[in-house]
Amino acid sequence: MEEETEKKKKKMGRRCHCLVLAYPLQGHINPMLQFSKLLQHQGFRITLVTTRFYYNNLKTLPPSIAVETISDGFDLGPPPPHHAATHKAFIDRSREVGSQSFAQLLQKLGTSKDDDDDERVDCVVYDSFFPWALDVAKRFEIVAAVFLTQNMAVNSIYYHVHMGNLRLPLTQHQFSLPALPKLELQDMPSFLLTYVQHPYYLDFFVDQFSNIDKADWVLCNTFYELDKEVADWTTKILPKFRSIGPNIPSMFLDKKHKDDQDYGAAEFDSEECLEWLDGKPKGSVVYVSFGSLAMVGGGQMEELAYGLKECSSYFLWVVRASEETKLPKDFEKKSEKGLVVTWCSQLRVLGHEAVACFVTHCGWNSILEALCLGVPTIAIPHWSDQATNAKLVADVWKIGIRACVDEKKIVQRETLKHCIRKVMESEEGRVMKSNVIQWKSLALRAISEGGSSYQSVLEFANTFFH
Repeated sequence: MEEETEKKKKKMGRRCHCLVLAYPLQGHINPMLQFSKLLQHQGFRITLVTTRFYYNNLKTLPPSIAVETISDGFDLGPPPPHHAATHKAFIDRSREVGSQSFAQLLQKLGTSKDDDDDERVDCVVYDSFFPWALDVAKRFEIVAAVFLTQNMAVNSIYYHVHMGNLRLPLTQHQFSLPALPKLELQDMPSFLLTYVQHPYYLDFFVDQFSNIDKADWVLCNTFYELDKEVADWTTKILPKFRSIGPNIPSMFLDKKHKDDQDYGAAEFDSEECLEWLDGKPKGSVVYVSFGSLAMVGGGQMEELAYGLKECSSYFLWVVRASEETKLPKDFEKKSEKGLVVTWCSQLRVLGHEAVACFVTHCGWNSILEALCLGVPTIAIPHWSDQATNAKLVADVWKIGIRACVDEKKIVQRETLKHCIRKVMESEEGRVMKSNVIQWKSLALRAISEGGSSYQSVLEFANTFFH
């Protein structure tokens, strides 16, 4: 691929300049940064575009990636989302100000052959949460690729809502949608279930598909083998749909680029948990993390704490600083049995040989990371796309189990202990481990030379080098 890249650069005479407009959340910026690195290896020059508020709170970025900022109307930070009306006002203002600010940035950098050769923008890759970016790019006659950060089953459900094929509010209990497994109410994205109370939340997610048919490319952070049926169905609807993932750092999958050991936008690092893991036997630790946004109720926190304390395995538990006060007063944060930290490098933890099981909220990046590092999961979804991801994990890919909740939507300590035993000690757990290793192998094949995602990235890149 390197020889091809050099030929492309010579042929082009200049590096193709791509603006990558990422939604200002870590779970969106990380995969888009990884895709940016793939484009850099193809000879592209990358400029990451994010909001001013997010940039001011960002500690590091890969040095090879330039940064530009735009305003979303909330340069001092978004208002707290007390209710849907506030959310709607926030989205409306961000759309209006964001599109104006993004247009000004494109004007500044230039978009036509007459503009400065180095700065001139050749294409825009934009997060699907910013559908207005496509309209701006088209106004400047620039190639625009939409980047979907959620998986294709979830995207497909929102698309069916957009097309009116899934009527709201939901009245049935089972759903049969093209190319998807049979879904029950508990498997649907949470915003479909809260539509009556908070319609604006769902509108925001469905709006991703309002103009998607006008995009030049539709890219998704997944790989074809994982989503064959829905990928084939999507390609019939959107011929320029391509899977270009999993977008995780090279050293955790193909190990091709030694300098690619993290996403490059981490806020800080911690060695404590890795040192603690070094002292534990192979395959003996349960890793627990619910991501950077999920709020865990006090009752659930207590059940998790005692479930982990009473289970027969070691545990490493990430509890954000803002959530620590919910821990039981007598719960030890560091002991021979367990360790509670406020942050860790999830990839390095999942890649550690001591870790055998991942208790997760089922955010899409977390699922892909567990799959690529061969770690079976216990799914405790909270909201948004996570219930659908949990359904796929347990019943379609069979790489984990979904923990049952009680009438208060809490996973009781006995349930958690049962799930941990099943994954860590039973024959069923061994099958899950075997399945996740097979998916890991398919993910590696997808991004390796000749693989499905590799070919898709190449196809995208080659359109700029004729």
